[in-house]
Amino acid sequence: MSVYVITGVSKGIGFEFLRQISEDQKNLVVGLVRDKAATEKKIAAELGDRPNIHILHADLTKYASLKQAAADTAETIGERGIDYLVANGALVPYLDTYGPIGALSDKVEEVDAVSSQLSQTNVVGNIHLFHLFLPLVLKGKVKKVLTISTGLADLDLTNECEVDIGALYAASKAAMNVIVAKFNAQYKKDGVLFLSISPGLVEVGHYADSTPEEIQGLTGFMGKLVTYAPHFKGPISPEESVRHVRSTWEKASIEGGFGGAFVSHLGNKQWV
Repeated sequence: MSVYVITGVSKGIGFEFLRQISEDQKNLVVGLVRDKAATEKKIAAELGDRPNIHILHADLTKYASLKQAAADTAETIGERGIDYLVANGALVPYLDTYGPIGALSDKVEEVDAVSSQLSQTNVVGNIHLFHLFLPLVLKGKVKKVLTISTGLADLDLTNECEVDIGALYAASKAAMNVIVAKFNAQYKKDGVLFLSISPGLVEVGHYADSTPEEIQGLTGFMGKLVTYAPHFKGPISPEESVRHVRSTWEKASIEGGFGGAFVSHLGNKQWV
């Protein structure tokens, strides 16, 4: 039996992680979310009664809530420790999702506000998460800490394909990739694998209400991806993404050179 703690399981690939992993009744899955009641309602409606799922309140922007979640998790899992800690929860801002970085030049206040929110949620919040939950990871058998990143944070992809969208979001994820490497530098001697994984380009409903201008920006981005990867047919489903990500983290090991690395859902640098 493995123990999983996953942030941001209320929707998207986070919910898909929860669904797939909890299918095995031998697994114990603790999901951390901001809205506990709404998430439990969704689980009851879509997954039914799965006694191996436990939902706890946590907010990446509030240290006290993370500290309480760590204490609640310790009580829930007992002496077993955490095998997989999955830092999936993140802020994905609408501000720069579809437009190039130059479109932000006259949005000074918005850039300041969103950059601060991204740093607090996607970087600082995960630093606190790791610090608070690491004692439980060290008690586990598998000892894997996985951060869900993005291929947009890859410098080679950005430069080769001239990907100019999602700048602020990508920067926050790039910063987190460095944090993951720093944790690896300290804790690989203790047998803890820290790894950043991009889930690929996933269809989670972000594009449903896009404006014509946003669709144009998205279409241009997709065209660049086709040039980069001729096999690319469009965003993949959460089910496919999570299946690949899980396969990659199962194969990954410190001995195999994955400590502190940043890889795609396929376990390499092929981002789509």
